[in-house]
Amino acid sequence: MMKQIQWFPGHMFKSLREIREKINLMDIVLVLLDARLPKSSMNPELFKIIKHKPTLILFNKMDLSDDTILSDWIRFYEKEGYATLKIDAQSGKNVNKIHSACQEVLKDKIEKNRQKGLKDRPIRTMILGIPNVGKSTLINQMSKSGSAKTGNTPGVTKAQQWIKLSDDFELLDTPGVLWPKFEDPKVGYHLAITGAIKDRILPEDDVVHYALEFLKKHYPKQLEERYGILGDLEYVEMLDTIGKLRGALLKGAEIDYQRVYTIVLTDIRNKQLGGLSFDRL
Repeated sequence: MMKQIQWFPGHMFKSLREIREKINLMDIVLVLLDARLPKSSMNPELFKIIKHKPTLILFNKMDLSDDTILSDWIRFYEKEGYATLKIDAQSGKNVNKIHSACQEVLKDKIEKNRQKGLKDRPIRTMILGIPNVGKSTLINQMSKSGSAKTGNTPGVTKAQQWIKLSDDFELLDTPGVLWPKFEDPKVGYHLAITGAIKDRILPEDDVVHYALEFLKKHYPKQLEERYGILGDLEYVEMLDTIGKLRGALLKGAEIDYQRVYTIVLTDIRNKQLGGLSFDRL
């Protein structure tokens, strides 16, 4: 069932190169992850680029995740030395805490500069994340109160725009960074289930098969409450149960499996089965 995904967009190299070129301009880097996929939504190449930079990891879509599992991941990343913050870019939850969290991470550096007699300047940051993790939504939320472009900063090509978030906080808007080939097939399935990659990249039947087996193992109560699935049903039996319950039927009362796939993925993505987390420590 598990399929290795050989999908490595060429423009990923360009995105990573641009980030490498500009990383030294940053005081702090914001890494945006999907709270349901704290590992699968982390491009491993980014760790190599940001390892020498103060970093704040933002777990987006916090309300869609299983909070107990997310707490495990937050402890994991904090042990690795990263500052963390749970947010929801869509609703704006905790987005107003990002500025103060950055100041906290940088407080020693800011204090040292003051002791040297250096004048305070705006904190410079950039947001890194795979496509569809909510980067544009977050930038829009953060720039609501002050979206004026600050013009071209020396050392930055004219195509890059600094967005003034406040008098002492500036964001460099950069291209989204794409992910590499998925070494672990689970990563591809997790990204597909949550809609982070287009549904055509993997066969929908395979994605739903993986999802239902995962839910059967980790969230059996939710399967029972949403679809009336009881016990250790086989995959097709689960599809049939859902199809009959939701009226996904063709002529002759045959199950419309394509509609069932859509039902399952839509329910997962819209929190109809409650908060779910697909990456486990």
